[in-house]
Amino acid sequence: MVLCLFFAMWFISGVVMMYVGYPKLTPQERMTHLAPLDPARVTATPAQALAAAGASDMAGLSLAAVRGGAPVYLVPMGRGHAPKVVDGASGVLLPPADAAVATASAAAWFGGAYAARYQGEVQEDVYTHSGALDPHRPLHRVDVDDPAHTRLYVSSATGEVVLDATRSERLWNYAGAWIHWLYPFRGNLFDPWWHDIVVWLSVIGVAVALTGTVVGILRWRFSRPYASGSRSPYRDNMMRWHHLSGLLFAVITITWIFSGLMSMNPWKVFTSSAAPLAVSAYANRPPAATPPVASANRASLSAALPLAATANAPPASPAALIGALPAAPRELRWSRVDGQDLVLARSGPGAPRVLSAANARPVALDPAALRVAAARLLPGATLTGVQVLDRYDFYYYGRDEHAMLGHIEKPLPAWRLAFDNPQATWVYLDPHTGQILGRQDRSNRASRWLFAFLHSWDWTGLLANRPLWDILLVFLSLGGVAMSLTGVVIGWRRLGRKLRG
Repeated sequence: MVLCLFFAMWFISGVVMMYVGYPKLTPQERMTHLAPLDPARVTATPAQALAAAGASDMAGLSLAAVRGGAPVYLVPMGRGHAPKVVDGASGVLLPPADAAVATASAAAWFGGAYAARYQGEVQEDVYTHSGALDPHRPLHRVDVDDPAHTRLYVSSATGEVVLDATRSERLWNYAGAWIHWLYPFRGNLFDPWWHDIVVWLSVIGVAVALTGTVVGILRWRFSRPYASGSRSPYRDNMMRWHHLSGLLFAVITITWIFSGLMSMNPWKVFTSSAAPLAVSAYANRPPAATPPVASANRASLSAALPLAATANAPPASPAALIGALPAAPRELRWSRVDGQDLVLARSGPGAPRVLSAANARPVALDPAALRVAAARLLPGATLTGVQVLDRYDFYYYGRDEHAMLGHIEKPLPAWRLAFDNPQATWVYLDPHTGQILGRQDRSNRASRWLFAFLHSWDWTGLLANRPLWDILLVFLSLGGVAMSLTGVVIGWRRLGRKLRG
């Protein structure tokens, strides 16, 4: 009975999650709310920002009006650490954000059009369980009087908005992601065991669903009907409906419970043993010995024009970079590709403009040189092929913003680089910017099949034919609800008879 209630809850909340996801800040939302950079308000140089933060590498440095509406440099401090914040006007290292800064950032998020009401600090609440927010905790919570009644979470480390959630999102999440992922067990005394609770409930759920299916099949008359004329032996309506719905929807129930189990990466079955990518080798100039590149004309690659070397040139000022663009960007981000310092200028959703960090001129990366640089990403492995993806495929695809992975940008065209290491690594690269988009090994691809495909049915062909995807998943979910709730009623009746007896 208890497991059937969990099944019914998972089916219903899964339907809600098809349309309302767990709150997150997507790159599209962030770009929409950032104010264009004003060159008159940015007088500090990137070099000054790095010096103030005690850093030396410009790669990952960004400039945007994210703190109280004022432009600031965010200097990366390494994985798992919040960036340091340097004032774009004075070049001074700024302290952690207090309530006044958080309120100003929230007001600036809507261009000052609505009042922002500070609601205090939170370490973690029902909407902020994501581990990606850990470097920014504690979080300032600010409610805005906009038509959607948005709640903003502001980083105490940087003063930037790191999550937004409208009132509708917050309410629907109680019937969606919050209950689906068993988040009532997060942020309290059960938190250390949350992962194990989900895993073992799923394991037991699969076992119960399998045994119930076996019993249902054994009780079904395939050759001839029972004396009642039915192939199901049950005369009680609830028992008969449970039998029939169980036979019809058992496979999808087992599939969804099993794939939900796989989403937790139980016992680390999908954890890759591959070495990390040699990002520094890819970013800097190639060493004297060039790694092997299979199926390529090495002579033509070695003769290819290298990307321009700008490491020793003084970087262009933010004013020069902004002035080189047709419209003021909302963010400047410095990067390094094969020894060349670049600036990615974004004015909104979509592909950024690529400028030289030295002279603010537009840059077009040379494909041949970029391929040689990419071959250094996995030392000791050979780059066996480069496939240009002009459209999404089974492993590289985009989802709606509200979906679990909808915040991850998947630009096109993209390169899929295949390496011959034991883990059969694929690396996805943006040929326009030179940015690494992600990597996949055999273990990740297995997770794609056993979790994402089986659980979300996110086959690109089906997703492209909505509302067919919606109709199919809602129908299967309702069938699972019918099977689960009839099981609860049957169990409750039997329990009542035993208690009365």
